Amino acid sequence: MKISKQNAAHYIWGGQCDGWHLVQNGELSVIHERMPAGTSETRHYHSISRQFFFILSGEACMELNGEEFMLGPHEGIEIAPKMPHQMQNRSEADVEFLVISQPTTRGDRIEMDM
Repeated sequence: MKISKQNAAHYIWGGQCDGWHLVQNGELSVIHERMPAGTSETRHYHSISRQFFFILSGEACMELNGEEFMLGPHEGIEIAPKMPHQMQNRSEADVEFLVISQPTTRGDRIEMDM
């Protein structure tokens, strides 16, 4: 079946960020996300899931185990299991990106104190 933001299951996280589930099953998750300017997710890690973040538009900062990586359009970063990370949008514009997780992160997110 053809899938897009227009027909995917939508949710809001962090109060103002959007997510669209493009693929959602036990083995694989693909989410198209939008973070408005000045937003960030909480620092966390996953015990089992491996993730890949790929920027579609805008610019984001990925803090990965204490090191910061600036990501622009068509750039990505892989996050291994158990690696603390936090996606941040420090820019003045929205950032849109894909988050690909294998297996799904459902029930596999451990929040960290800052």
